[in-house]
Amino acid sequence: MANQLYLHPLFQAKVELLSPDERVSLSYKRARLVMQTHRLSALDVQFCSPKFWSMITDPICSLDIAMFTVLAAHVGLAIGTLSRHLKKRPDFKPLVDRLLRFDTVGIYLLTERGHGLDAFNIETTATKTSDGYILNTPREEAAKFMPASTPSFGIPKVALVMARLIVNDEDRGCRFFVVPICNEREMFAGVESIRLPPRSGTAPLDFSITRFKNVHLPFTSLVASDILDLSPPSQPLEAWWNEVWRIPLGTMAVPAPWISAIKAAAYIGGRYSMHRCLLGKGDEPVPILTFRTQQWPITHATAVGMVMANWFPQIMQEAMERTPDHRIRHAMSVILKTTVCRHFQRCIPEVAERCGAQGTFEHNYMARIENDGKGVIIAEGDILTLCIRLFSELLLQRYDVPLPDPEESILARHAVSLLHENVQLLKSIKGDHRSESFNSLILPQSQVVVEAMGHALAYSAALKANLPQPILDVYECAVIRQDSAWYSEKGGISRMNQRLREDAAVTSMLPHLASFLSQLDIDKYISAPIVSDASWKAYLAALPVHTGSAIPDVEFLQAML
Repeated sequence: MANQLYLHPLFQAKVELLSPDERVSLSYKRARLVMQTHRLSALDVQFCSPKFWSMITDPICSLDIAMFTVLAAHVGLAIGTLSRHLKKRPDFKPLVDRLLRFDTVGIYLLTERGHGLDAFNIETTATKTSDGYILNTPREEAAKFMPASTPSFGIPKVALVMARLIVNDEDRGCRFFVVPICNEREMFAGVESIRLPPRSGTAPLDFSITRFKNVHLPFTSLVASDILDLSPPSQPLEAWWNEVWRIPLGTMAVPAPWISAIKAAAYIGGRYSMHRCLLGKGDEPVPILTFRTQQWPITHATAVGMVMANWFPQIMQEAMERTPDHRIRHAMSVILKTTVCRHFQRCIPEVAERCGAQGTFEHNYMARIENDGKGVIIAEGDILTLCIRLFSELLLQRYDVPLPDPEESILARHAVSLLHENVQLLKSIKGDHRSESFNSLILPQSQVVVEAMGHALAYSAALKANLPQPILDVYECAVIRQDSAWYSEKGGISRMNQRLREDAAVTSMLPHLASFLSQLDIDKYISAPIVSDASWKAYLAALPVHTGSAIPDVEFLQAML
């Protein structure tokens, strides 16, 4: 199925030759094609069936991150949120059917410009009247930021808008409302969309600021199984989390394309390094892969790609099917996102740089995907903020995340040791988790520890899956690089021994590198012309050629004695 998608003309376009708006239009067309190909039902989305994850993890998504951004919100958030209510709200079915056909695009308006991740304290209001609700943006800071809400690309849009439910001047907590945004040509009355400038170097999309002025909504717009229950929640924060129940799923889903992207970078950089040669002191051309400085980025990205691809479906299944506690499910989502995205941020620029000038061009994929990755860092929750919250809860021992036995690997020892070290530090400082000491001494360790937990879990899954030993060894060395001091002080591996381990790991992997690159199973999705000399020549032949017949004016210079 995915191979057929890749071969479709919509995925063969040379996007670097299109205008930004042409690319946005192409991304919406591609999103419709992906929806039509995967043919999800509402139940597939609600219960995250294998068909749902097949679409989210389809490598095709890594080729167009704007398309993936549209699909992640449209399917994972908008359709997902509505799907839970379909049994008791059959009136939602026509809308959900249109969304499933991609006749209408669903967007998810939660975050506000002045609040960011502090979405519990949003200000948008939906005030109950005798015949429905009036939706308003009370001030500039309360405008919704930044889902694509313009009517510029010929497709109707509808939003799930989170607003504070106001009944008889009383705040009844945050609820979602179904709000029509635009038709194929223009915004609906009272809805304003301010298109933001493009994000530098990324796949463009019509990201916007959206605000509302006296928008009338019917009673049926309330996203709830019982639209008559307007009582204030007894536990407002718990009620809010129940409303945004798809966010943890989104946190887990958004890293999926970056695993394919890491594999793509490894494949592109590896194949390029095998055929790109230079002349040294001898007469024979030498592939640049001969040099260890070239070998490390390629083997590193290859190992990370294989380990992450193995781990992702396992932690996804563990979180969604075997974890009843929503707090632990969210914790696992944060660990997954943090680990994958930080690996991505190290692997992609490292490989791109080793491809020289070729690595900076959009047609060779890596420069564009690196910029696109910056958006995912903050999508469904900024990584550092998510880590701070999770780390604080773990140190306060509100719940535990299962980790591998420290005897299993040195990466597991590292994760358990860091967590224990900070638990002890918390006990020794003055004040609680809101104190200045906690802020200055412990919070800066949050991402380091969460990432270490991810490394341990991913390595454990790789061990159990019997991934090849060179892959395990290179991955272990890559992780050790991130905290060399601990592995020297507590792990008993001196800095010199760390270098020797890394040398042995890369050396053991090199004879099998071509095979490992093939095992990434990403080559069908690669269009970067530098993967072979033949593909580069074919790409060059298709580019515009400027010629002419002008004759330059020759200026003779007078010799000066």
